Amino acid sequence: MMVTPPRERGVTIWFTGLSGAGKSTLAEALAPKLAGLGRRVEVLDGDAVRTHLSKGLGFSREDRDTNVRRIGWVAHLLTRNGVFVITAAISPYREARDWCRRTIGDFVEVHVATPLAVCAERDPKGLYRRAYAGEIPSFTGVSDPYEEPDDPALRLDTRSLSVDDGVAAVLDLLRARGYLGAVGASRGGDA
Repeated sequence: MMVTPPRERGVTIWFTGLSGAGKSTLAEALAPKLAGLGRRVEVLDGDAVRTHLSKGLGFSREDRDTNVRRIGWVAHLLTRNGVFVITAAISPYREARDWCRRTIGDFVEVHVATPLAVCAERDPKGLYRRAYAGEIPSFTGVSDPYEEPDDPALRLDTRSLSVDDGVAAVLDLLRARGYLGAVGASRGGDA
């Protein structure tokens, strides 16, 4: 076990929501803003993690929970070493998200609460069309459940919220929670 000197406090910003809600878009827009504030940042996108860390897992509840816990474990390791970790994963079940919250500690849950109909209309990957046609079994929001967070730190609905406004809301939340300096500080700096 490697022991390192104390470092800056890290945090995991956990974006959860349906496919097409805007999680990855917000995560990718937030990362450079945090880096610009001098933070070490890592984005753990659900699709990329499934390709590399969770290859071979299916979409049963057990496999989905295993995938989320793997993301959570990596986020825990990075967070405890002062990294600002941004996850963008559907993470459909509360129990797995709660496990991540307990394991990570410095955990900020952001529910990207874009309604199912809007996500299905956007359908950037054509997945909803295929799910409604019965080609994709166990698709979250269509034939598999999505358990919304009971009390997320922040709830964003991207049907009427711009990416910039969503990122600003997350940055304001991080300031309010003491991760980025004082609330009311200039959005360009760290006051």
